[in-house]
Amino acid sequence: MGRNANKDAADSFEDGLKRAASPMMTLFILNEKPMYVYKLSQELERRSNSTYKMTFLYPVLYRLQQQGYVTTENHRTRNYYAITDSGREHLKFMLKKYREILMAVDMVIEGNFSE
Repeated sequence: MGRNANKDAADSFEDGLKRAASPMMTLFILNEKPMYVYKLSQELERRSNSTYKMTFLYPVLYRLQQQGYVTTENHRTRNYYAITDSGREHLKFMLKKYREILMAVDMVIEGNFSE
């Protein structure tokens, strides 16, 4: 039970991190150019050295679209997703918060704190 419980906890931890970072990474790539879902998924996988495989990209895009951060452009056979101006502003905010949290986690792990 111990070994499987550790694997389940690790998988859950990794899944949670990926879920939390998915909107930011999606907006980051769409900030470069509009893409259709398959290409976006491939690009995420390529840039992450196959660590980041998104099987749930549509829900992320739908949520970003509902929030006004992404729009859909219909190009005959494919829907291309593009970032909006408010999506760019939200991406800046997310990147700032991501870096703040990452720095805080590093400080805790590395013991770099002041008393």
